[in-house]
Amino acid sequence: MTKHTIIKKSLLAAAVIIALPQAQAADDKQDIEHISIISHHDKLRKEAGSATLLSEAQLAEYEYDDIHRILSNVPGVNIREEDGYGLRPNIGFRGVTPERSKKITIMEDGVLIGPSPYSAPAAYYFPVPTRMTAVEVFKGPAAIKHGPQTVAGALNLVTRQVPEFTEGGIDVAVGSDGYTKAHGYYGSVVNNVGFLFEAVNLQADGFKELDGGGDTGFEKNDILAKFNYKLSQGGYDHTFGLKLSYADELSDETYLGLTEEDFAQNPYRRYAASQPAEMDTKHSQIMLSHILDGNGVNVTTRLYRNDYERAWLKLNGVGAKGGASLSKIIANPESFANEYGVITGARDSVVAGSNIFLNMGTNDREYFSQGLQVDANSNLTMFGLTHDISVGVRFHEDEIERKHFEQAYAMENGISTLIEGSKQFTSLNTENTKAWSVYIEDKVQLDALTLGMGLRGELMDMSYQDNKDADVWIDKTTRIWLPSLSGFYQLSDDAGLLFGVHQGFVPSSPLQDPDIELEKSVNYEFGGRFNDGVTQFEIVSFFNDYENLNESCGQSNCGVNDQQDQQFSGGEVDVYGLEMQFAQRYPLNLQIDIPYSLTYTYTKGEFQNERATTFAQWGYIKAGDELPYLPSHQATFNIGLAASDWKVNVAVKYISEMSEAAGRSTEDFELVLEGAEVPNTTIVDISASYELGRYGQVYAKVDNLFDETEIVSRRPYGARPGKPRQFSLGYKYQF
Repeated sequence: MTKHTIIKKSLLAAAVIIALPQAQAADDKQDIEHISIISHHDKLRKEAGSATLLSEAQLAEYEYDDIHRILSNVPGVNIREEDGYGLRPNIGFRGVTPERSKKITIMEDGVLIGPSPYSAPAAYYFPVPTRMTAVEVFKGPAAIKHGPQTVAGALNLVTRQVPEFTEGGIDVAVGSDGYTKAHGYYGSVVNNVGFLFEAVNLQADGFKELDGGGDTGFEKNDILAKFNYKLSQGGYDHTFGLKLSYADELSDETYLGLTEEDFAQNPYRRYAASQPAEMDTKHSQIMLSHILDGNGVNVTTRLYRNDYERAWLKLNGVGAKGGASLSKIIANPESFANEYGVITGARDSVVAGSNIFLNMGTNDREYFSQGLQVDANSNLTMFGLTHDISVGVRFHEDEIERKHFEQAYAMENGISTLIEGSKQFTSLNTENTKAWSVYIEDKVQLDALTLGMGLRGELMDMSYQDNKDADVWIDKTTRIWLPSLSGFYQLSDDAGLLFGVHQGFVPSSPLQDPDIELEKSVNYEFGGRFNDGVTQFEIVSFFNDYENLNESCGQSNCGVNDQQDQQFSGGEVDVYGLEMQFAQRYPLNLQIDIPYSLTYTYTKGEFQNERATTFAQWGYIKAGDELPYLPSHQATFNIGLAASDWKVNVAVKYISEMSEAAGRSTEDFELVLEGAEVPNTTIVDISASYELGRYGQVYAKVDNLFDETEIVSRRPYGARPGKPRQFSLGYKYQF
């Protein structure tokens, strides 16, 4: 038996032996029916799988706008930072690649919200967390109801619900680096018709210093309108709903980072070549819903349509086609002194005997996703046993149309200027998917044991069309069934054990090499919960056994132009680890409490075979090589002081070092970041608030209190920092 096998089995055994689950007793007064999936506290506690709820009160503690910072309080989440503001989140669960959150299922109010979750799951659009009232995370068998990505789990963002009485509020804030927030909502009921209007504006000038001057920040707008109508008939309650939303973003973002030497001198510098960089996006959603509830049956029907368009202008390369990649130039500036000089603005593009121009690419894309989704739940008794049966069916269609082009820019006197007439299209294609998804889960009560048996089906028809050549057309059909088994054993009113096993799956593009197997895994988890009303504790061990791990090369994670959109196979991979949550509230005296909590994750991901790849993150891998961008240890410790009219909270977040490449170079392929590591980081955030009674609340916060400036990533083109220290001061008023 190998050392790694012993470690894996020890972790699984340890969780079963020492884990104690949360209490099962549910108080109807604690009902949180505004949550669309976890509808009661007792459902959260009895989940026969890992489920975490962050409530509206928890989200308000630090007033985060960045989903990365919010999810630091959820165990089992691994992220890769990029721009410092969380504009393009990179989120993974239990060791899956965090790249563009493409291997987790992302939902808003229980509906797929990614631009094209089947055809192109990279989530370049992400809802503004500021307007969310809850965040739900499902891992293990708890995620079997939510697909198509089921190897890791699902993330559901819950928007504000239409109120039953008149209510509203405002939230405004200002801060360093030109940061401002304006958020307001108002809702009421008129003649049995409820309505809600909500709007958010977020903006900042940015914290980077652009050579030649200019902003490096962003502006985001998000508008939401909801309407509902309720009636009762024949013993059933009906709720008819309409949801309309619109969001846009204009951000001065780039993939271009810095050389190691330049980062050491000024981590917040941005090279002159990135002056024209800009991301311009627009997103809209319309959703019609109907909820039927009564006589032990609940049926929710949703009809939805999402449209998203984006155009991102950024630096793709320097010089002639086929020359050195940007990643090689930034990694070895001495070997490419002329190209590096043009990028930094120290050298003009046109000099005697040598012309070196900037290739600026605009990835212009249009997406849509639409579908009809029905979810039903019923409690019934058969053969003397209580059954909680959930079933669902969804027809979904999504599409991405790529209209990518490049233009040449000339560097002159430190200014990057467009060369008119240089536009050339590089990618013109369309991918489309039509998919039926079905699931059924039956939770059977056997004395103290709740046993859940589930099955999910994904039936997909995918197509690819090259819009430059009508003869290039690819069709792909995938039919897969994913079983799950889970259980929760109640030891006492305060404690119990959970366990589960399920089949995981990630859809693949029709462009994937047919010789590459689908990505599938068998996932196991064991653990438990404890909650006696004072102490809450949960610990879960997991082991994900991948038959075949696949990865694709995108510009954000690869940096090798001739690998774009290629799929690579890593073969068998094992990912295992331990997740833990602990929370208590200690009364210091009759007036002041000390709430504190700890979230900890240990994760290990290892390739199980030897193979030579040309993928920029893998290279030549051997058995035992670790997955890149996966820290072994992550921890968040929160502690505060809370009185009736004021509170102070401190969050300390630690992430251990993580490698940026799994393997090593070969004679045929040079791994640019071989041996490179993202260093460990410890970030401290602090927030405080004071209640003004009927006049509202004031709050202040400092993100990155000690102004840590470590590298958060070197992909795709050089070292980039996280957000520096940011102060902000805000005011809230609710009625």
